[in-house]
Formats: sequence, structure tokens, C-alpha cells
Amino acid sequence: MVTNIRDTTHAVEAAAVMRLLAHRPRLLALGEPTHEEDTLLRLRNDLFRQLVEQEGYRTIAIESDCLRGLVVDDYVTAGTGTLGAVMEHGFSHGWGALAGNRELVCWMRAFNDGRPEEDRLRFAGFDGPLEITGAASPRQALTALHGYLAARLDAGLLPCTVETLDRLLGTDDRWTEPAAMRNPDRSVGSSADAKELRLLADELVALLDTETPRLLADELVALLDTETPRLLATGPQDGLDRARLYARTATGLLRYHFRMADPAPNRLARLVSLRDSMMAGHLLAVAERGPALVHSHNGHAQRERSTMRMDGLPLEWWSAGALVAARLGREYAFLATALGTIRHRGVGTPPPDTLEGMLYALPEERCVVDAGQLASALGDTLPAPRVSPYYGYAAFDPAHLAGADGIVFVKDVLPDPAP
Repeated sequence: MVTNIRDTTHAVEAAAVMRLLAHRPRLLALGEPTHEEDTLLRLRNDLFRQLVEQEGYRTIAIESDCLRGLVVDDYVTAGTGTLGAVMEHGFSHGWGALAGNRELVCWMRAFNDGRPEEDRLRFAGFDGPLEITGAASPRQALTALHGYLAARLDAGLLPCTVETLDRLLGTDDRWTEPAAMRNPDRSVGSSADAKELRLLADELVALLDTETPRLLADELVALLDTETPRLLATGPQDGLDRARLYARTATGLLRYHFRMADPAPNRLARLVSLRDSMMAGHLLAVAERGPALVHSHNGHAQRERSTMRMDGLPLEWWSAGALVAARLGREYAFLATALGTIRHRGVGTPPPDTLEGMLYALPEERCVVDAGQLASALGDTLPAPRVSPYYGYAAFDPAHLAGADGIVFVKDVLPDPAP
């Protein structure tokens, strides 16, 4: 019986993390309560190196644009492009400018140099091409999917030509209209062109696997289903995997744009739910490669429903972690990260009656806590929730303790020194 909180803590090391888990996970998610802090990125990098060297992990997936992530993957696996271009174009949300991400990419490239293809590290982004203020045009994903199929299948099997796609897509600024997030009337998502694109996209995807096209509504997507044997005969599995990524992204973006045009009261909740659903689809595909480290905000990785306020409205939806855990069960593991201070963001010493305050009183600068043992040590009374003074930091909800496999605690998050 654990009676002392300190008895629940261990070093932040791969071996200690694995001892916390009853089963070896296919996806080990490391959450963070705030973004853009190199202290947390370097902790992630250290843990990933140990998982690679000691546990045979070969993939890391981060909360960044899945299409941009292909640029990073090509660089770390094959040296395609330059480091500068990869950091500029391979990450969304401006995260290519962070030193911790640059260090990760450099280490992966060096690790892969001279290794056989089957032993190389892989990089994946698992977010959609989405920002909080809008969504990308589906052009890149749709045309890449069409191009993959057109190069391998008879033209008569395809439901349309690339010229038809180009006509229906129109200019990209139709899709990226900034006002559309808050004004459904400004969205192209319910237009006749968008509806036809959804039908064609679904039929293209179906050609990847199943035997016959289902409905016109399945057109472009269906091709990925119906022609799998021929597609595999014309190229490696990795090419088909990328085509499936394009398919998930194209159909996900078209659904997202459709909901942007919907004036229903639950519109914003549907949008954030669709985003995490897209994330979950990409993560399940990553899991098929073998064990992977996943890095994202705690809110996307947790097993509980996520919450936030947008435009003054409370939103609730199932996180990507909850959706993936429902599919993978014990093959999904989640480590939440909790923090003591981020003084350069105005986050000072946590109150002693909060979970962060209790952990801050320990002498360790960082540790991983056995969540089950911590819950036992705390007993029936949960710590007080911490109120965040900084909008970009979401304190750990003590009510979520039972849903985490472990808590990584970092006492002080420091600013990265200026170069």
C-alpha cells in the first residue's frame, strides 16, 4: 500500500515507463499541457531516443499537419531536401522554428544514415491540414490521390479526370476564406462543387480495397479499396500507405468544410470532433507500422472527453486518444505531462493543494508518476484543480487521474536561451 507520494515516482526513462504498463503498447502517447516549450520537446526527444535504442521503437508521430509531415519523413529516411526547407515546410503551426523539433529531425537523419530501409526511423504528422481559424483546400490531397491511382489503373476505372477535379476545386482561396470559421455563409463546404467532390473522393478511396464501387458517393475513395492487389503489384506498400493518407485527408477535409457551412447550433462542436476523428484515423494507420511514440497536447491524447470554450460556448467532444483507445484497448497508453512553473508565461509556483503543488514539493526536477499508485496514495479526496493564469497552458485535471497510465512532471519549464 502506497502512503507516500514520493514512493509513486520514477526517473523519466523508457525502462521506468515500460514498467508502469501492464502491456507493451502499439501507441505510447506523451501529452503536454502547453505548446512551444523546448524544455518539453527535449524531454520528448530524450524519451524517444531511449525507446528507439532500448525498446525497438521506429516511429514518432506529432500533432502537426499530416501532409507536411511527409516532407520530414522523406528527409529523415532518405535525405530528400535540405534541413532548412524541411523545418520551414515540414511542420504546421510554426513549430518548425522550435529548436527541439530541429534537434529531433537532425538526430533522426543521423540515426538513419547508412541503415537498411526496414530499420530506419519514420516521422509522421497526425493532425489534419487545419488551423484554429480554418482549414486548407483539399486540392493537395485529392490530386495526389488521383495521381497515384491514375498512374496505376486503367483510365476507365477512375470516376473523373484531374481536369474535372481542378474545375470543381476552383481557386484555393474559396476554401481558405478566414471568415468561414465563424460565418457558415462564407464557407464553400455546402456548394454544389463541394458536394460533387465529396462523392468523387469517396469513390476514389473505395478503389483501394473493396471489390466493387459502392455508390457515386464513394467514387474516388472507393478506388483505393477495390484495386488493392493491383496497386500493391505496381509499387511498394509505402506508396499505398501514402495514398491512404491522402484519402483520409481529402475526405476528412471535405467533411470539415461541409460542417463549416452548417449553421446548426452544435457546429463548432462538430468541427472540433471531426478534427480529432481525423487525428485518430491517422494514428491508427501509424499503429500498423509497429510501436510508435505519439506527442500532442494532453487534450488530444487523453481517454476522457475533451472540453474547451470557443466564441464563449462550452464545447465537448471525444479526443483522438479516446477514439484510438476504444479501438486498441490496452495497446494504447497515455502519459500526461503536468508542470510546476512556466515563469516566462506568467505561471508561478502552483498552490500546494493542487496536484502540481504536491508534486512541486518533491525534490526531483522531473519524474514520471505511477498514476494508479498516486490515486491510491491520495485516497478519496482529489486535489483542487489548478487555475491557469496563461491561456496557452491547461493544467492537469485531477479528475482524469484514473484515465492516465502515468504522469510526467516537470518542475520548472525554462525559456530556450536566445541563439
